[in-house]
Amino acid sequence: MEDFWAVVVWAGRIWLCLIVSLIMIPAMFGFSLGISETYMNILVKILELTLKCMCDVELSENVFLCHLCVCVWVSALIQREDGSMEKELEELRRSRPKPPVGGDFTLSDCFYFTRRGIESIVEDEVTQRFTSEELVSWNLLTRTNNDFQYISLRLTLVYGLGIFVRYCILAPLRITLACIGLTWLVIGTSAVGLLPNWRVKFWLSEWVHVMCYRICARGLSAAIRYHNRENIPQKGGICVANHTTPIDIVILCNDACYAMVGQVHGGLMGVIQRAMVRSCPHVWFERAEMKDRHLVTKRLKDHVNDKTKLPILIFPEGTCINNTSVMMFKKGSFEIGATIYPVAIKYDPKFGDAFWNSSKYSMVNYLLRMMTSWALVCNVWYLPAMHQQEGEDAVQFANRVKSAIAHQGGLVDLQWDGGLKRAKVKDSFKEQQQKQYSHMVVGDDSSSNSD
Repeated sequence: MEDFWAVVVWAGRIWLCLIVSLIMIPAMFGFSLGISETYMNILVKILELTLKCMCDVELSENVFLCHLCVCVWVSALIQREDGSMEKELEELRRSRPKPPVGGDFTLSDCFYFTRRGIESIVEDEVTQRFTSEELVSWNLLTRTNNDFQYISLRLTLVYGLGIFVRYCILAPLRITLACIGLTWLVIGTSAVGLLPNWRVKFWLSEWVHVMCYRICARGLSAAIRYHNRENIPQKGGICVANHTTPIDIVILCNDACYAMVGQVHGGLMGVIQRAMVRSCPHVWFERAEMKDRHLVTKRLKDHVNDKTKLPILIFPEGTCINNTSVMMFKKGSFEIGATIYPVAIKYDPKFGDAFWNSSKYSMVNYLLRMMTSWALVCNVWYLPAMHQQEGEDAVQFANRVKSAIAHQGGLVDLQWDGGLKRAKVKDSFKEQQQKQYSHMVVGDDSSSNSD
């Protein structure tokens, strides 16, 4: 029995030595030995071989083509127009002359509302943003293709080998790296926090944060490509980005250091928060303080007015969206008057689903799913700094920033509130649509006389 434990200890030492020498040290200093690149090249070839194997088999070819046809048919079934209600109703009424005085009502208006209702039943723009996006081709993960059936022996063997690699090799490696990265983050930030407030303390704090996030990124086999780094957020500003997953923080902090904003938590998360705030001025709020909007705004203003402090990282959507669109930005961070640094993040779903469906999976369950995926591949675009224009309110400024992020990341720009994931549509929005149509029917003259 002693010999067995001696072998276990020896194997554990070898395992840790390989992790430290081949992954941790390169990650700490921001360079790569080419292992991740080689792994990604092999993975891409395997996925291409899988797709070719599916097409070579006659049965799978028919199923695959049918699946493609269904996807194309569904996507082409609903072709929404970007025009407003007025323009679409005018198009329906073009054969009927408008009365010279007052408003107008036409029975054909019913077709507009009927079509809108059927479109929402078949495929609405909101709820589909809170579920994982569909993949055209299979990526050897049953979580992205629950209806997969036996196609060929070769594909089944590749799938079985993939399960062994992901669960028996990659998962233990990634869990080890994640534990080491978080442990180092707590120990390093706590140690730096004991130093006096000199310049060297802030430099060490940034280095410790970036180093630990890089280790955690390697623990997810993250392949990140940063674009336009000359626009990287600067101190005294606010960095805003679209939100797909809590790992967005790791992705962005892998390249630069930011001050976080959030609610104080307990447990392990609370330990990490208390350690981080000792070395870096993060902005943590108590649960009661989060409801005080003026207090939150004041603390954020005090932070950005100090040009020596790190830029604040905020996700204005307030919830995770499934990597296909950008939803309404909350206006709070745009009322401060600080410089806004937009950042667009786009993940490649072919290697793993990065979206966190918080209503379906817990944080631990989600992280385990990510650690058993193939990899985390994404692109990050730093956009030029943006400022609030004269005569522009916070809502308009937020929408302009959101549109820029959506355009750069190839995402759909939506005006809907991400809070609809757990709440119903507000009555005020329904009343707004009703008032808009009644204004068309009644007309300006009648409405003014009634007032």
